[in-house]
Amino acid sequence: MTAIRLPPYSGGMISEFQELSTKIDQLAELTQALRRENAALRLAHAAVCAENAVYVEKMAEAQQRVQALLEQIPDLVQASLAEAAAEQKEAS
Repeated sequence: MTAIRLPPYSGGMISEFQELSTKIDQLAELTQALRRENAALRLAHAAVCAENAVYVEKMAEAQQRVQALLEQIPDLVQASLAEAAAEQKEAS
């Protein structure tokens, strides 16, 4: 009887190589998709950071205006008290 020689790669091994090749292709596609998503997220992040900087500036301006108003309160109270005293004096 003569022995049958099989090629160095059996059908099962070729199937495993094809499966591995398919998985590598899927991984490459996923990598590209993630790179595109990452680039989009970087752009969105930059836009949000710029928008946030505008809001921080507006908040600082509003804080300055409120501080200026708070500093005027003692003068307004004093003027109001003086006016009330003058009116009371005129009424008596």
